[in-house]
Amino acid sequence: MLNLAHTATADPNYARISRALLYLAENYRRQPSLEEAAGVAGLSPWHFQREFTRLTGISPKSFIGHLTLEHAKRSLIDGRSVQDASWSAGLSGPSRLYDLALKVEAMTPGEYARRGAGLTIFYGWRSTLLGRALLAATERGLCALSFAGDEEGPSQYSDMVKRWPEARFVTDEKITGAYADQIFFQAKRNHAIPVRLFGTPWQINVWKALLSIPAGTAVAYSALADKLCSSRAARATASAIGRNPVALLIPCHRVIAASGALGGYRWGEPRKRALLALEAGRRESIT
Repeated sequence: MLNLAHTATADPNYARISRALLYLAENYRRQPSLEEAAGVAGLSPWHFQREFTRLTGISPKSFIGHLTLEHAKRSLIDGRSVQDASWSAGLSGPSRLYDLALKVEAMTPGEYARRGAGLTIFYGWRSTLLGRALLAATERGLCALSFAGDEEGPSQYSDMVKRWPEARFVTDEKITGAYADQIFFQAKRNHAIPVRLFGTPWQINVWKALLSIPAGTAVAYSALADKLCSSRAARATASAIGRNPVALLIPCHRVIAASGALGGYRWGEPRKRALLALEAGRRESIT
């Protein structure tokens, strides 16, 4: 089981592995050696190998091996039959990232028009292997999950505020921490996670469709658009995907270009590539 979130005080090597993971995702084309990655983490090669495997669930060699566009292309091809089966069941396939169960609820048109007026949004930060995570929630469910490096935190917060400019924002590590524990730690998964989606009807339709893409596979923007409406709507679909407010849980990282190119990702291409590689490696380890 992938363990993407942790606290620095609980695990002194957590930040080291996080730094090395994103470094590999950015520099995979050079095929960095184990020694180079270990140097980035500030650990011996043997220690790095052990800690990376423990925290991510796959070995450094497997991770680097999956950090290729060729793998993404194979996933796109291999995933089509599985994907079609999920879509034929009504865009509600059983696969969830890390076996999570979600209870997704969309806001009403009136709530969307009010732009968050009268709404209190609680937010907080949590360290993860993919960078700091910003979580936000209303009384009715999680409404945002995004990633940021140390220098990206202010922009992530600003984006959240722009989505709901009339809302009241309150820091609450207890509320958001409870969501983080349930998302990232197996022992905390005792009930479905409520997700509150704020967007246009088209955006919400696209975001819900993303839930049917199985972990460890990828689909093309055009294929997703074709299932929703028409392949001619690929640009509108890509735009809606780019506005996905809930990373990981709504897996927009699993949509790539038909050519196998990764395409865009709100939280940076290295994070998208790392997520796909981690999921693919984990999928292979359990099949």
